[in-house]
Amino acid sequence: MSKTPFCATSEQDQAIMFEALGIESFDDLFAAIPDHLRADSLNIPDGMSEMEMMQHIRRVASKNASHLVNFCGAGFYDHYIPAAVNALASRGEFYTAYTPYQPEASQGTLQAAFEYQTAICRLTGMEVANASLFDGGSALIEGAMMALRHTRRNRVLVDEGVNPIYREMLRTYTHNLSVEYAEVPLGKNGIADREAFKAAMDDQTGAVLFQNPNFFGCLVNLKDLIDEVHETGALAVVSVYPIALSHIETPGAMGADIVTGEGQSLGLPLNFGGPYLGFFAARKKLVRKMPGRIVGETEDGKGRRGYVLTLQAREQHIRREKATSNVCSNVQVCALRAIIYLSLVGREGFLEVGRDCMDRASYAWHRLMEIDGVEPAFNRRFFNEFAIRLPRSAKTVVSELIEQGVAGGFPGGRYYEEMDDLLLLAFTEKRTKEEIDLFATKLESTINRVEEMV
Repeated sequence: MSKTPFCATSEQDQAIMFEALGIESFDDLFAAIPDHLRADSLNIPDGMSEMEMMQHIRRVASKNASHLVNFCGAGFYDHYIPAAVNALASRGEFYTAYTPYQPEASQGTLQAAFEYQTAICRLTGMEVANASLFDGGSALIEGAMMALRHTRRNRVLVDEGVNPIYREMLRTYTHNLSVEYAEVPLGKNGIADREAFKAAMDDQTGAVLFQNPNFFGCLVNLKDLIDEVHETGALAVVSVYPIALSHIETPGAMGADIVTGEGQSLGLPLNFGGPYLGFFAARKKLVRKMPGRIVGETEDGKGRRGYVLTLQAREQHIRREKATSNVCSNVQVCALRAIIYLSLVGREGFLEVGRDCMDRASYAWHRLMEIDGVEPAFNRRFFNEFAIRLPRSAKTVVSELIEQGVAGGFPGGRYYEEMDDLLLLAFTEKRTKEEIDLFATKLESTINRVEEMV
């Protein structure tokens, strides 16, 4: 037995393998490759000690802008995460990214996923939910594809108020499929135009996608639009911001067929590139076409409660050629954080978080409207996010604010060419009155300074 069982191969192991292969050295394995095509050496620096590595990582990490006071949103929000979330989610019994394939041996993990599904159903007003998807964008794509499978149609119609990142992902996903992708332009008031949707829908439209609040923070009553969708035989897919569901009407109550969203706000830190959390819920009639893992509650032969992966005939590891779900894994550790967060804050705490977000946004709106040259982009109700118009390029203003230690919003011109002067701002429970006042002061001075430079 090897004295170094955790190393790949010892010199003795290599000698045995060389003898079996009839070669004398490792280089003999590559003898068939011409010399001029083989690299003499690799320009790789020497390895670091653990201490040196930690020092290097700290130097690299110090370049991150995590110290900035954050007023950015655009789908990802700077919420407070209770310390207990990290402590509980890091327990060895839970710390896995996957739902298990041997459920009888993983009852704790399965129950956590089941409780997560229950919470998502209650939040969205829907009847069934899966155990999670990769992020809000992939969840919305899966919702659109499920709607097309159910209706047996090939056209997706998307509100331009849907997050532009999600729309780009959907365009990429459908590019080489037999799917027609179409967008309905944003109305002048910042929300979906009902008449434009009616004109755009036809008998091949199988999925119609909305977002509430939309990318610009505008709240939309989707009931009438969803009724129009159903009259054409299509399904309505709605992407939502989960914290907003603390105070606005659920998509289920508005008639949505499928509800998706980004779950980062439920106990996950902001992270460039993730990992994030896509939640997915639907009407019960659609459950056999749902993507991803689904955890169900059952009883064993002795009548004891247990949890299992259910309806697995939908999935590619059961029948690849007829699968309705090709999601090979999920982000179970992120879903675990979400259910821990929701359990810790509870119903009243969740309502309080939402109320604090609305209060801060309302205060900020009135404070910013006092600045000369600042105007509301849309006269619509909002939750914790809204867009303003500036007298100069928002991108230039944001760059100036970053140098002053403030992440001063998201410039609309990044995704909408005609909105170069639009600045999207978000306010969570973490932002204080003092921070908002300081931001308003810096924004005003920055606008004036940019005007002087011009």
